[in-house]
Amino acid sequence: MKKLIILSTILISMLSCGINKKPEFLKVENINVVDSNSEFIILSADAFFNNPNTVSGYLKTDSLKVLVNNLEVANISSKKFKVPAKQEFSIPLQANIPTKRILNLNNLSSLLDSYLNKTVKVQYLGTISYQVYGFSHTYSVNEIQDVKIKL
Repeated sequence: MKKLIILSTILISMLSCGINKKPEFLKVENINVVDSNSEFIILSADAFFNNPNTVSGYLKTDSLKVLVNNLEVANISSKKFKVPAKQEFSIPLQANIPTKRILNLNNLSSLLDSYLNKTVKVQYLGTISYQVYGFSHTYSVNEIQDVKIKL
């Protein structure tokens, strides 16, 4: 009888704090040029999620590509990020883009267009992984935003 009560208690506690749904990917926003010099252009952005579960987990970005004017210029990878339980949260994304990757001759027409319009098209493309206990889920990211540049 004692074993049955202990087993029931363990099962009830495990089921009550389970994973109801996967965290919901909301958007990528706040894409900004943080710094630019002759060697690098540093872009930052925030990926927003909502975790409806009562348990926390971890997010990790692997090979999230950054495209500027349809030209792949950088990859973003990050350490595991702790996901808070039952709330909306964001993870920071930062990309160091070598200036040489943007200023090549193959990209001359899009550079001229960006110079005239004073904007560049920045696209984040790839996946973000969520892990908790033995459960994992991959989110597809494909966000495009026009970023104003200062000349």
